Amino acid sequence: MAAGARARAQSLRCGLALVPGCFCYLPPPLWRYKRSGRPRPGSPDLLPPCLPAAAGRPPLPASLRRGAAWPAVTAAPRPPGSMAFIRKRRLERELYSKERFSLLLLNLEEYYFEQHTANHIINNGCRDERKFRGSLKICSKSIIFEPDDNIQPIIKIPLRDCISIKAPEDHETNNPFTRDTSGRISVVCNQVFLIKERNIIAPYKTVRGTTEYVFQLDVPGKLGDVVQTLHQITAILQSRLARTSFDKNRFQSISETLHMECKAEMVTPLVTNPGHVCVTDANLYFQPLNGYPKPVVQITLQNVRRIYKRRHGLMPLGLEVFCTENDLCSDIYLKFYNYQDRDELYFLIATYIENHITEHTAESYMLQWQRGHITNYQYLLHLNNLADRSCNDLSQYPVFPWIIADYSSSVLDLTKPETFRDLSKPIGALNKERLDRLLTRYEEMTEPKFMYGSHYSSPGYVLFYLVRVAPEYMLCLQNGKFDHADRMFNSLAETWKNCLDGATDFKELIPEFYENDSSFLVNSLKLDLGKRQGGKMVEDVELPPWASGPDDFLQKSQEALESQYVSEHLHEWIDLIFGYKQKGSEAVAAHNVFHPLTYEGGVDLNSIMDPNEKVALLTQILEFGQTPKQLFTIPHPRRIIPKLKSLSRTSSHSVSITESPVSPNEESFEDLTEESITLAWNNIAKLKLEEKYKIHKEAITGIAVTCKGTSVFTTSQDSTLKMFSRDSKTIQRSVSFSSMALSSCLILPGDTTVISSSWDNHIYFYSIAFGRQQDILMGHDDAVSKICWRDGRLYSASWDSTVKVWHCVPGETLSNKKHHFELLAELEHDVSVNTVDLSAGSTILASGTKEGTISVWDVTTATVLHQLPCHSGTVFDAAFSPDSRHLLSAGEDCCFKVIDIQTGMLISSVTADEPQRCFKWDGNTILSGSQSGELLIWDLLGGKVIERIKGHTGAVTSMWMNEQCNSVITGGEDKQLMFWKQQY
Repeated sequence: MAAGARARAQSLRCGLALVPGCFCYLPPPLWRYKRSGRPRPGSPDLLPPCLPAAAGRPPLPASLRRGAAWPAVTAAPRPPGSMAFIRKRRLERELYSKERFSLLLLNLEEYYFEQHTANHIINNGCRDERKFRGSLKICSKSIIFEPDDNIQPIIKIPLRDCISIKAPEDHETNNPFTRDTSGRISVVCNQVFLIKERNIIAPYKTVRGTTEYVFQLDVPGKLGDVVQTLHQITAILQSRLARTSFDKNRFQSISETLHMECKAEMVTPLVTNPGHVCVTDANLYFQPLNGYPKPVVQITLQNVRRIYKRRHGLMPLGLEVFCTENDLCSDIYLKFYNYQDRDELYFLIATYIENHITEHTAESYMLQWQRGHITNYQYLLHLNNLADRSCNDLSQYPVFPWIIADYSSSVLDLTKPETFRDLSKPIGALNKERLDRLLTRYEEMTEPKFMYGSHYSSPGYVLFYLVRVAPEYMLCLQNGKFDHADRMFNSLAETWKNCLDGATDFKELIPEFYENDSSFLVNSLKLDLGKRQGGKMVEDVELPPWASGPDDFLQKSQEALESQYVSEHLHEWIDLIFGYKQKGSEAVAAHNVFHPLTYEGGVDLNSIMDPNEKVALLTQILEFGQTPKQLFTIPHPRRIIPKLKSLSRTSSHSVSITESPVSPNEESFEDLTEESITLAWNNIAKLKLEEKYKIHKEAITGIAVTCKGTSVFTTSQDSTLKMFSRDSKTIQRSVSFSSMALSSCLILPGDTTVISSSWDNHIYFYSIAFGRQQDILMGHDDAVSKICWRDGRLYSASWDSTVKVWHCVPGETLSNKKHHFELLAELEHDVSVNTVDLSAGSTILASGTKEGTISVWDVTTATVLHQLPCHSGTVFDAAFSPDSRHLLSAGEDCCFKVIDIQTGMLISSVTADEPQRCFKWDGNTILSGSQSGELLIWDLLGGKVIERIKGHTGAVTSMWMNEQCNSVITGGEDKQLMFWKQQY
């Protein structure tokens, strides 16, 4: 190894990060002590990450609110024992309750190969020779004997500590005057670990000094193979994988067709198990090389609901398969030896399930969270899952924020901002004095710089919190020892204080703090976790005064997570952990810079040739902590928060609606209207065709209705404006302004004037009362495609690549005075503009072009706020949500796209079978008119069609909906005008 490489490797081992020109202290990585045979020195800051817990809370029903009106959420119900980590352990105990051996007894990168029924011989060759029956496990770095008698300890003999491994000499075996020694193997070593004596989970006992252990195999003929295996252990793994293949007799059916077979490892917390993966036309199989814990793992492809590519050790080699919709505890996690095998298996499974599985993106979950359809807790779980955080990989366990900052008051007041932690800052920046010291050190560093030498999430931190329910994992991580009693998770207040003041403690929380299973706070296993300096034994976690017990603590934590303060600020924390402040200059400005090895792409392991340096770096990556995959590169939008009179904090764990701004006895007209609109959208699928009329010779392009609903005005590509009477069911007027098509129409307040736009570049004003053309606005150089009216202003979109804003002063109807038009603004585009819409407050305008671009404009300053290439063809329609927080567009590319107005982020994309030409929506549900003439009702958040209604025989080209949202009129290419009404 080159001198520089040796120095860097040595610096990692001794806890110093070498930066050219200076020495910077880096807290000793956990790998230095893990399973190393040496006691781990005290390091209060090095206790790392976590896993995804099962998604608990059910989504809020869409019927609760619409648009911006979403139910404030208190502590929502979660399934009992929803902690993924704990639930997984309980399941393992149920399946393999008779076995004390587990893969957690192995070292890092150690593999379990095979087992043999055998006896442990005590006092070998003596008169008082005794035998203890059990099984001898052959592993890549150790020999493990598991006695059948639970009183006796498991014996673990590290191969590195072995002096000799041999069978008795042949003459001893054949001597008729000696005991039968056939099948015996002698192991002489200088160190042994004794584990689970009397079946008690406790730190391993270490026996040092030269000792001989003798084991006798039940099948003497296996002796030579075992001894040879132990002498050639380093090459055995790949050799056995190469020599073996998947046992096809394990197929569920003889008719199954094999599609792929390859080598892989099954990943579980802290351990991996090598074997063979096989996928057929019906099942996914994994056969462990050692047959442990069962001969084959089988997953029916028909049951698969989600599949994700994963990073493992910062390498794109992982694949995780789920047979549930929301549970974050997967059915299998596989690590492959190359990404080509991983990608091929992913393609095979994804191809099988793509027809009945909806793929969710971070943006789609964001939209659900913004609109209150999923809780803060659920959203964080989904983001963790998408960012490669998994319950099977403790180095990438899900990370959750500290929320509460008050651990001393007798009452927790969630209405006071000071009760909460500042979510806009990382843990390391919450204490200004500590931050100043860290920044001083940071400025003195040369590249690569980092502010924090330890991470906010790592295996040690997960097990720091969960040691009372997962002690074997802690023993595995720390070479058979618990941490020092004073460094254990003893108190919430102490832990929070250390995160604020500790020189190297920056850890966040894990999902278990916001769930229902409080067992991780209680020493129910009666573990001997040591005695603190004051003489007090480590027992249950000390809770803050405001919590009456562990369950009450979790309930109040859940309420805090779902509180209004957190809902208003959670996006700031997401920016730090999953978003645009995770890397680069924004991370530096936010004081959010960690060691380069914690980031994806921070090191290329394939480029490191020295095996020792490679193992050292890989171990540090796995145990020091990994930063989640970056999900957002621009600021995360805020959550839509309703204006509340007060925050509901019920004592139950149920989802509740926040108190109304007015009392029940003072319901306003707006409340009743809102309620009726919500009811109408909840029943939008009950639209029934009342009547239809063919009133035009070409496609209908626009529909406008008078206030009383008695007269319907329509425009068409046949160049006519027509007035249809609902009462007499006849055409009462037909007006032609030019020989070219009319593109849209609207009625001015007061029902006195109809405005129509035309492909002849003009906008026509028609007096309803006098039945004649009243005025012409010659405002564009090409066809006018769409017009809007609001508060005396006319907004016109045109194929001349502009949207113009006009101030209109109506002429006096009884005289012959014309309208006065004043051009206020001209919004220029690169290509033809096909559609336009205004926000409710008339301050934001959205335009869609023929090339698929959506532009969002500030009307008051005539400046563009956001410009996104949303569609690959013409934008047919675009409309703001009722609360103006989101913009929905439909395009020629068969897609719906949702944009967050505040950030300009594209947060949802839904693909249809055919283009949707026009639509109405309430922020959650879409009623669209399709190219084929059907009316489709969409669950936008679920990304699927929930109802199809037969309508026109050609494309639906225009749509009108009344204010109560219970009456719809559509026009189509079939020249038909159709009237729809909800029928209950």
